[in-house]
Amino acid sequence: MADNPDMPIENGANGADENAGENSVPFMIGAQYIKDLSFENPRGIETLSAVQQNPDVNVDVSTNARPIGEEGMFEVSVFIRAEASLEDAPVFIVELTYSGIVQVSGVPEDDVKPIVLIEGPRHLFPFARTIISNAVRDGGFPPLLINPIDFAALFIDQHVDSDGADI
Repeated sequence: MADNPDMPIENGANGADENAGENSVPFMIGAQYIKDLSFENPRGIETLSAVQQNPDVNVDVSTNARPIGEEGMFEVSVFIRAEASLEDAPVFIVELTYSGIVQVSGVPEDDVKPIVLIEGPRHLFPFARTIISNAVRDGGFPPLLINPIDFAALFIDQHVDSDGADI
């Protein structure tokens, strides 16, 4: 089938309202970037033995967003901190703040915060996961593969109190 430049492209996957216009997309991610990255190997050469054993790994993930520039633009950040330890001694610590610019338009104001703090991190996470994996591997350890994150549950934990009210 040949492309017809005069025919509008219809794709229901973007969730846009049919009346919002042909080119209206309610959610877009612009630039993505590493805001901060740190890898520590506090025990140096002693950690070579840890590669032969399975250290305990604790991973913490949180998100944040702040409005920037024009209305509907936000800087969304995913914070990941992973610490591996063996016999209660640290093996490695990796911390990453990975951010992206998110634009939200054409949605009710009450829906903006959940969209920014759920969909933004959901789209940024695969890139952040790869950066963490590569940093740990480049630090001399097997790659750390972080399991997928339920950002809707994380949003509820971080932004909704026990009464169900948005905080």
